[in-house]
Amino acid sequence: MKKIIFENAQNQPLELSISHDVFEPNTTTRLLINSVLSIIDSKKKILDLGCGTAAVAISLFKEGVSGNKIYASDLSQEATECCLENAKGHNCDADIRTGSMFEPWLNEKFDVVVDDISAISEDIAKISPWFPGVPCDTGRDGTDLVSSIITNATKHLYADESLFFFPVLSLSNVDQILHEAKKNFKYVEIVKREAWPLPEDLVPHMPLLEKLSDENSIKFEKKFGMVICYTEVYCASNKKFF
Repeated sequence: MKKIIFENAQNQPLELSISHDVFEPNTTTRLLINSVLSIIDSKKKILDLGCGTAAVAISLFKEGVSGNKIYASDLSQEATECCLENAKGHNCDADIRTGSMFEPWLNEKFDVVVDDISAISEDIAKISPWFPGVPCDTGRDGTDLVSSIITNATKHLYADESLFFFPVLSLSNVDQILHEAKKNFKYVEIVKREAWPLPEDLVPHMPLLEKLSDENSIKFEKKFGMVICYTEVYCASNKKFF
């Protein structure tokens, strides 16, 4: 494992252990953390789903909103090993489990679930710099995993006032993901949004992106000579929270 420094919600450096095949925390991770902190101001039982290095869980623990223990899971054994090392390094009592989506938590419920499992077109993930050795079986329009998670999320939330946070990248079928969320929750509200230029690594693949856009599998806009994408974080619940 190597060490990285991730600047968390308050731009405080967070040292994390990470191995080659584990997703590295990025802008979406930070946006998720900021979104949770903008709504949650008291201790809750929080699940970091698709945790990678557990950057979300540890950051929320340090901000005092995740109670006395962090809960996190990932499909990757390498990721959960990183989580355990990082939790120990930051003095977090932790329940870390390995498995797909909610499978490790069949009999568990939470006040808050933070979903950091990718909603990005699988075709783009394969050619992007973001997923080196990390599985991303999301389907052509990026909805396969997140739709399943949204459908099952309410089974793992305590009550109507429990909250489910999830990110949506414009390099996926945003409309379909939000449609699925609104089928399963009474309230689905945007919390944070951040626009960003398409990475240079993907610019040579514009024919693919144009084709996916024509199919309504992804969204982007061309502006000021650049291709602009965006990330949005939503919060869903069965009780009004804004």
